[in-house]
Amino acid sequence: MASAPSAPGNGTADLAPALNRRHAGGAESARGLLFTVLGELVLPAERCTLTSAFIDVLGRLGVEEKATRQALMRTAADGWLVTQRQGRRTAYALSEDARRLLTDGAARIYGFRGAQPDWDGRWLLILARVPETERAARHLLRTRLTWAGFGSPTPGAWISTHVDRAGEAERVLDEAGLREDAQMFRAEHHGGSLPAMVRQAWDLDAIERRYEEFLAEFAREPSSDPLSRTIQLVHAWRRFPQIDPELPGELLPARWSGSRAAELFHRRHEEWVAAARAEWQRITDPAALRS
Repeated sequence: MASAPSAPGNGTADLAPALNRRHAGGAESARGLLFTVLGELVLPAERCTLTSAFIDVLGRLGVEEKATRQALMRTAADGWLVTQRQGRRTAYALSEDARRLLTDGAARIYGFRGAQPDWDGRWLLILARVPETERAARHLLRTRLTWAGFGSPTPGAWISTHVDRAGEAERVLDEAGLREDAQMFRAEHHGGSLPAMVRQAWDLDAIERRYEEFLAEFAREPSSDPLSRTIQLVHAWRRFPQIDPELPGELLPARWSGSRAAELFHRRHEEWVAAARAEWQRITDPAALRS
């Protein structure tokens, strides 16, 4: 069952060309798509999945079989997947850590709206300097705080309009080994140019361009295959919580596409997800696989 020739969209002719070029080769790209598949299809299904099913769905997205197998093995080696033998075949189940990670990620991805609806004017401020020699801690702090919606207007300082994320920030500081030396405040802005500080903390122009690209790509169906188009949609959207701090409207440029993009994402996902999960059910159904 390395492939399913009768399944719709199993080839790459109907894929968006940019996506097909982007993922046709490397294991890193395959691994990113794999995590999207795990969160969108494997997590809700709550059962083991054979290697052949991953090869099928990622193959529809232009990922070669070798890259898919490498991505599965690396993800299992890192503790996110648990392997099981089913006769001569290998199946994968989510580890408990992966289940927690994907559940938390789904809450952020599907709850993300491109703009913070309510804001009382307060900021969450973190002061945390990391020595240049502690690269792992610097990387963890930067990536995890960015994911939590923080920006850094000046070295050692991180700000967010989401004051309710103090607990999340504390966990990041703990993991980076910086909790004891860091300082955290709930603060109000007094004096200075607030738009300038926002621009220093976040590249809003770059984020706006990404939103425009998303709107252009998903104004139409990128594929007739329900699995392909749904995974493309979610994979494209999941990047925005990583790069967009979800600022309140009063801090955003007058022309901002985040809310329109969020509306499009949720509308498309609602339109497409049932057919995608039905197709996933078809290619992973134990009875069908035994026949």
